Amino acid sequence: MVVLNRFAALRPEHSKTAVIPSVPYDVVSTEEAREDLRKNPDSFFRVIRSEALLPGLAPDDERVYETAKENFNDMVARGLFVRDQEPGMYIYRVKQGGAIYTGLVACPSVDDYSENRIRRHEHTRYDKEKDRTRHIDTTNAHTGLVVLLYRDPGEIFEYLASIVADREPDAWVKTGQGVVHEIFRVTDEAHLARIEEMFAGVDALYIADGHHRAKSAVTVAEQRRSLGTYTPGAGMFMAILFAENRVRIHGYSRLVTDLGSYTPESFLHRLEDFFDVKPYGEIDDTVFCIPPLRESHVPVHIVHMYLGGVWYELSRPVANPDDPVTSLDVAMLQETVMEGFLGIRDPRGDPRLQYLGGARPLGDLQQKVESGEFAVAFSMQPVPIATVLSIADRGGIMPPKSTWFEPKLLSGLVVHTL
Repeated sequence: MVVLNRFAALRPEHSKTAVIPSVPYDVVSTEEAREDLRKNPDSFFRVIRSEALLPGLAPDDERVYETAKENFNDMVARGLFVRDQEPGMYIYRVKQGGAIYTGLVACPSVDDYSENRIRRHEHTRYDKEKDRTRHIDTTNAHTGLVVLLYRDPGEIFEYLASIVADREPDAWVKTGQGVVHEIFRVTDEAHLARIEEMFAGVDALYIADGHHRAKSAVTVAEQRRSLGTYTPGAGMFMAILFAENRVRIHGYSRLVTDLGSYTPESFLHRLEDFFDVKPYGEIDDTVFCIPPLRESHVPVHIVHMYLGGVWYELSRPVANPDDPVTSLDVAMLQETVMEGFLGIRDPRGDPRLQYLGGARPLGDLQQKVESGEFAVAFSMQPVPIATVLSIADRGGIMPPKSTWFEPKLLSGLVVHTL
């Protein structure tokens, strides 16, 4: 069974609900955060991307983390955040493009992570893990949500949805893209007890998004235990739980800064030794994924590549369909192309390899290559959610940034302090 803890969140003061929340720290650049702060000085980027206020400093400079702490404490002192009077849980509902996503915000235990009741399917990147560990420890807060999935035996989602069916939200905000985010406090003892009872029958939770936030929360707890500064709040982290059949999944694009010793022409010829390479033709650059040119009745790897102003489809048969990890497109691409051709052996830390979330339009990939910032881009097909959970159950590890889940939640609507 998994343990879910109640907590009394810090939430934006009512008049600031539409002003403070921001997108998560890892979906924008420093420049994008700086521009947002120029327009909106009270944006939560003050806390989660404080380096945007400190031009000239490295993102991992100690002053960046201290500034995040000072900014957060200042927002609380000025009454921009208000703490709820009693512990509870929160239902977070997202209305996006005709879809409605309903999740439960609570605090799982770091021990459930350490004992593999909270399962992961990816290794973390060293730099991001270190960054989030320092951020959590310095601000003394979990400022972003870890997204967890659960297998619903058939009643949990419906019960959560019923709690808020006829209620007005306690807070809501509509983004510039028209996405509505709603928060409902759950403090009724009967509701809370029933939620806890239902999740007591859930054997495992699965990290869909926030591997770095979760691992960093565990690291902070371990550090504080060793230092004698541990508190119950440090023994948990803030998460939102969705039924696994109530979310969407996208691929995660790859961008490479250079082709090593290859020219674009020789790189393409090298690929032809391992793949069936076909120019794709025109694409819709406003969408997130390119459909395969043709369907196959046998397992086939499909990757789309943007090189020299042209989209190509790379395909090859799956060598071992019974192995859920090696049969992934991202695993094949890493082994064959990233490592085999380009010498990128550490997908967690090599600066030549960067990632772009799967819900960014294909035009963004094109622009990054056409600007000269990157030499080549790879657009990936989505991995079925059932495959992700199966790999986690087996203790398998997918390559970093294999999946991009929706919905994406805002940071700053709820905050858990340690």
